[in-house]
Amino acid sequence: MISAAMADILEKWLDWLKGVDGLAPNTIDAYRRDVAGYLAFMSGHFGGAAGPARLQEVGISDMRSWMASERRRGVSARSLARALSAVKNFIAWLAHRDGFDATAILATRSPRFEKKLPRPLSEEAARGMIDTVELQSKERWIAARDTAVITLLYGCGLRISETLGLTGADYPLGETLRIIGKGGKERIVPVVPVGRLAVDHYVHLCPHPIRSGVPLFRGARGGRLGARLVQKVVQAARMQMGLPATATPHAMRHSFATHLLAAGADLRTIQELLGHSTLSMTQAYTSVSAERLMEVYEAAHPRAG
Repeated sequence: MISAAMADILEKWLDWLKGVDGLAPNTIDAYRRDVAGYLAFMSGHFGGAAGPARLQEVGISDMRSWMASERRRGVSARSLARALSAVKNFIAWLAHRDGFDATAILATRSPRFEKKLPRPLSEEAARGMIDTVELQSKERWIAARDTAVITLLYGCGLRISETLGLTGADYPLGETLRIIGKGGKERIVPVVPVGRLAVDHYVHLCPHPIRSGVPLFRGARGGRLGARLVQKVVQAARMQMGLPATATPHAMRHSFATHLLAAGADLRTIQELLGHSTLSMTQAYTSVSAERLMEVYEAAHPRAG
């Protein structure tokens, strides 16, 4: 547990983050958990409440003890790296506010972990997924709805939350779509004609009225369509097509980016279309393309036995 005073300081930092970075609520909640866990550990580690004065005494060995404790709890290297990043951000803010030297904490090295590369579908499989999703429901309007959702994921590179966040005010879709992504960041994405046609077909069949202020994509009873239902229909289509478990709704977005890159689009343009905050996030797709290139090369030029 952490003291009420420290909990108050933590909330002030989170409020500051909201104002400066405009972070998404889920990110704020993750930061809160990560830093609160760190503070709770340090309280037990030092045998008393870890207030600002005590945090100034934290050294490299204390940080290593915390990280070792997290690993023993089963926290992955990737999750620990994220938690360390949150802790550093918090301590840097606190050190600036209170005027102390936080070098020992800020210099702590992040654990190494292997970055997971996006696993896109081939162009043929991506198109096949759209066609196969339509076969997963006997109700025409639900089949049309699911097809429209997957078409937008692939055709516009949207996140599933962004697609399901569209409302009646966004309909009819024009040549571009204004998207509010992670952290409240706005971007404009082009809408491919097949995407507009898919949404038009869905709206024509949908038994629920599509008007401003209500979700564009509706569940069977008229409420907002949930991400879990989209994941389930993609899973069913994946199994029917014999695709691997990596063929998820999010893989359609990866496929959009990878196929654009293969067609000659530059990374900066893809970054803007995806709404990535940094170019480094987009650069993962160059690794994917290089990996795919090697697979094609090795298939064409097998090693001599």
